Amino acid sequence: MEPGRAVADLELFLADRGDDLLRTAVLLTGSKEAGEDLLQAALERLLGRWHTIEGDPEGYLRRTLYHLAADRWRQQSAWRRQLRLLRPGLGDAADPFAEVEVRDSLVRLLLQLPPRQRAVIVARYWEQLSEAESARILGCSVGTVKSAAARGLRRLRELSESHRPQDAAERVPAREQTT
Repeated sequence: MEPGRAVADLELFLADRGDDLLRTAVLLTGSKEAGEDLLQAALERLLGRWHTIEGDPEGYLRRTLYHLAADRWRQQSAWRRQLRLLRPGLGDAADPFAEVEVRDSLVRLLLQLPPRQRAVIVARYWEQLSEAESARILGCSVGTVKSAAARGLRRLRELSESHRPQDAAERVPAREQTT
């Protein structure tokens, strides 16, 4: 394929799917800036293999996004462990934005999940891919997608309940008063 044609095809593809891909990247990274960087890195890889991809390039690009995000999570985790050794208590600072919107809360909860669970939750419930599509894009079995989704959802419930201790405490006395 000639280079000018490849660029034109890529531009059409991004005009059609770019917003959805950026949204996925933002959810995987937790911020718009990091999501843009992630998408750009994935697009660089896509462009390098553009001539070998047959059919819809979205699957390749999504898989690259998930893999690059997992690589970044591993790097950040290793860096945080090293930083904690140098400065204990640095990572324990309270979040200065206690009141955030539901979407921001969800992203923060997603960031607490292990990389595989986060990727599966984003693919299955944000991107609304089927179990088979998620498995194909993530490079794992359908059973792995099912178990990672179940564990991820359970963990999200636990995390969301632990972020609302006052709500639970307020509900208990109300039940006691009515019985």
